[in-house]
Amino acid sequence: MPHSSARLAVVEKPIAEPSPTAEVVVLKFGSSILQDQSCAPAVASEIYGHVRAGRKVIAVVSALGGHTDRLFADARALGLDHENDLLPGYVALGEEKAAALVAIACDRIGLDAAALSVRELGIVADGPAEHAHPVSLRSDALWKALADHQVVVVPGFGAVGEKGKVVLLGRGGSDLTAVFLAAELGLSRVRLVKDVDGLYDRDPASASGKPLRYRRASWDDARRHGGALVQHDAIDMGLQRSVEIEVAALGRADCTVVGDHSAPPGPSIPDAPLKVAIAGCGVVGGGLLQRLLKDNRFQVVGVLVRDPSKPRDVEAPAELFTSDRESLLALRPDILLEALSEGAAGHDLIRAALERGIDVASANKQAISRDPAGLADAARAHGSHLAYSAAVGGGAPMIETLRVARAAGPVKGFEAVLNGTVNFMLTRLQAGADFADALADARVAGFAEEDPSSDLEGRDSAAKVRLLAFEAFGRTPAEADVPCAVLSEAFKPAGPVRQIGACVRDGEGLRASVSLDVGLDDPFFQSLDGERNALKVYGEDGRVWSCKGRGAGRWPTTESVLADLADIVRARHASLGHH
Repeated sequence: MPHSSARLAVVEKPIAEPSPTAEVVVLKFGSSILQDQSCAPAVASEIYGHVRAGRKVIAVVSALGGHTDRLFADARALGLDHENDLLPGYVALGEEKAAALVAIACDRIGLDAAALSVRELGIVADGPAEHAHPVSLRSDALWKALADHQVVVVPGFGAVGEKGKVVLLGRGGSDLTAVFLAAELGLSRVRLVKDVDGLYDRDPASASGKPLRYRRASWDDARRHGGALVQHDAIDMGLQRSVEIEVAALGRADCTVVGDHSAPPGPSIPDAPLKVAIAGCGVVGGGLLQRLLKDNRFQVVGVLVRDPSKPRDVEAPAELFTSDRESLLALRPDILLEALSEGAAGHDLIRAALERGIDVASANKQAISRDPAGLADAARAHGSHLAYSAAVGGGAPMIETLRVARAAGPVKGFEAVLNGTVNFMLTRLQAGADFADALADARVAGFAEEDPSSDLEGRDSAAKVRLLAFEAFGRTPAEADVPCAVLSEAFKPAGPVRQIGACVRDGEGLRASVSLDVGLDDPFFQSLDGERNALKVYGEDGRVWSCKGRGAGRWPTTESVLADLADIVRARHASLGHH
């Protein structure tokens, strides 16, 4: 089958320069956040928000809650009371285990993540074995992982001593690991994610009266009031290496910035839980319900389904479920998360919510692609927010990538692998599976619907092409103007093949298609195994922007909706004048 003409028009554009180098951020997650392995998805969510904003992340993690104390007790029970220089190597396994778990949680939602050991990280330290001080960084593994991956998860607390044995950086030493890495990378700031939203003038958990929170705190303020919140060695390192320290809570944009300047602390008003309604309780809606029922920042007030009595794979109170759209909207949610499987019903529900001033995040490409401009106009007219990143690309931040490219200059066109089910099946077909088995495998994996015709006929990808065209060019080609190649039982791949959705500016018009690209010679798209999706955006000036990630399945798409939800919460705070 030939390449699509739209794709040819895009790739004939010479590439003058690569896309800009991604910003790198260092985030640290302590044991108060990683209390047990069930907390790893929330950490992955925090990381995902930074990656979809175009950053690479070095995530420094502590051991799971209580694990360090247990490892110390084990090593001291079996070791000598003196010269126990093998103890640090055992204790540091706690951080290495946590790093592996967080990397696994990142991979589940589609992030390209790697985990390093203490030795691979390569922080060299001198001093006592249990309270050493970092002096240098010797890590080819870290630089390579940072070049090859979106996320590098590393263990805090541990380093390598002068004799080549593992040493520890003192209790709370993961803070020091994070500040030191930021300094070695030449960064001006590091973010420590804690179980409080900043530095207070007294302990918020035990203080009498109303504690006051700093928005900016001096190094002396941090030493005086930080207590066990921030390791003092880390504060000293920040001062010496001119690295400001952000102290923040999970999922919160505001924070305390510790540095050279201070401002008087003020009252911090805790946010009341936001009321959230969910439309749909299938693959994505069920994932959203499962996550939000455990998040005290939100109150799930209702779930719209066809049959409220149907058994679900998520445990939830029966009274949450309704089949009546008007009853759901009458609950007056702050935010609607729309994950219906049908386009017309989804579009009508989204518009009805926006017209009532309800913010909406949608994963429904068929609904949004019907009239993205009209829905955006409705949101503006009624002071509501609309987000739909999850409607395209699953866990791959395609909407964000296109917006970055368009902000940099006119877009010539784009090409993308947009359907996780089809890419999963093509991978199986290339490996020798027959069509029926490939489709059955896609269903078992949770990618293919019982009726997969929208995927196989290219209509799902065509809807996504239309949405991406709206982001790239401010307008959409008509449905009839996006010809689609069909993946059928008769298709027998003779070599590398991908389903490519493309759209290119053609004079005053747009040329779009969904094709099966046989003999694919692009290594970027060739590398997409299984359900992975990817996008390339071509600027008129020759620059290229790209992204990739898992394009199907409960968790990548759920994560994208949750990231949209977080963006809406930040926008609501900004509109109310919160900081």
